[in-house]
Amino acid sequence: MANHKSAIKRHNQSVQRHLRNQSVESRVKTLIKKVKVAIDSKNPEAIAEKIREVNGLLDKAVVKGVIKRNTASRKLSRLARAAHQAVIPEASAEAAPAPGTQA
Repeated sequence: MANHKSAIKRHNQSVQRHLRNQSVESRVKTLIKKVKVAIDSKNPEAIAEKIREVNGLLDKAVVKGVIKRNTASRKLSRLARAAHQAVIPEASAEAAPAPGTQA
């Protein structure tokens, strides 16, 4: 354990930050699981609502410094792609022709 007053204070601050970060990360994981359940149900309204919730929570986590910006963006992108494929499966199966080629 720390011996100096300032070191004790810094330790207490790190413990508080750890608990806060843990709480935010847990909420993010829980909401992501709820989005995946909504995607499995293939209900577009439920999916859209849950993705909005996750988006807001990820933005807050980035502002608080709990997760990095690119991590939040990656998680949201993957969820959005999965949601789109669940709602419109035929659109993801049909690949658009590459630019410069004739269809």
